[in-house]
Amino acid sequence: MEEKMKLQPEDFQALEVTTELDAEKIAAPSLTFTQDAWRRLKKNKGAVISLFIVLIMIVLSFGSTPFVNRDTLVKSQPQYANLPSKIPGVNINGLNGKAEVGGVWVDKYAQAGVPKDKYFIFGTDYLGRSLGQRILYGTKISLIVALVATFFDLTIGVTYGIVSGWKGGRTDNVMQRIIEVISSVPSLVIVVLMLVVFKPGIGSIILAIAISSWTTMARMIRAETLQLKSQEYVLAARTLGESPTKIAWKHLVPNLSSIIIIQTMYTIPNAIFFEAFLSFIGIGISAPETSLGVLLNEGQKNFQFLPYQMWYPAIVLCVLMISFNLLGDGLRDAFDPKTRR
Repeated sequence: MEEKMKLQPEDFQALEVTTELDAEKIAAPSLTFTQDAWRRLKKNKGAVISLFIVLIMIVLSFGSTPFVNRDTLVKSQPQYANLPSKIPGVNINGLNGKAEVGGVWVDKYAQAGVPKDKYFIFGTDYLGRSLGQRILYGTKISLIVALVATFFDLTIGVTYGIVSGWKGGRTDNVMQRIIEVISSVPSLVIVVLMLVVFKPGIGSIILAIAISSWTTMARMIRAETLQLKSQEYVLAARTLGESPTKIAWKHLVPNLSSIIIIQTMYTIPNAIFFEAFLSFIGIGISAPETSLGVLLNEGQKNFQFLPYQMWYPAIVLCVLMISFNLLGDGLRDAFDPKTRR
């Protein structure tokens, strides 16, 4: 038999110190749930752009409060009535203070004797009031209504849903029947009933939202609570004698945060559209107050001859609605574990 080959010490060579011993090692930074959600949200360009648009609108509308208030909105300047948009440095018909009259573009600012250093970026309405200021104030009113709807969603809706899902049994059955009764009454009917007791305005809209807006949030929170209360960590907390309030605040709410945030982002545009619709048909915000719905109502009366008075508030309303919806879609993808990429 052939003699077996034996390995000698010189057949082995030591690896260099700089050589990576574990080239297949996988390492990733440790991220919290919020950090991971923000990382995935940033990948959604539409949601990020929408977030910046929403923030800009909030800053402009609420930041203009010292300059645009109820007194400035009431003050009229008939000599400046129905002036078109004029943007300094822009020489485009329709945006340079000129309007088409009988097929000819006429400088309306020169006809009205407006000083050269005075201009209205969005034009003026039939009373000579700045349309830009009214749009800013109307956007603020619409956002206030949306914030009120969010407040009732977070207080009544979340609390009601957790209690209903946690208690279960007969208590849950009774609470869900109450929600069904409230949901069966259209919000428009509730507003009309509020007008019988209160005068038209933001107060009636807020009361209607307070009565009916939280039911969807309560149902979603209740369904998720029914699943979470049977989890091991909740059972362990109950075994250790933790109170239901502490369990809800420490264990349920953090795990419900994704649903709460996502549903809130869909509540806001619904509330904005609800207010605009009510004001447009004349049972919401009324003069001298203004909102996007009021501006649309006033603009449609002169739409044939002065279309910009309706186009500008309509564009702002559309941008608000689309931005909040795109942001809501982005937050849903970011917070929902099933859509992780």
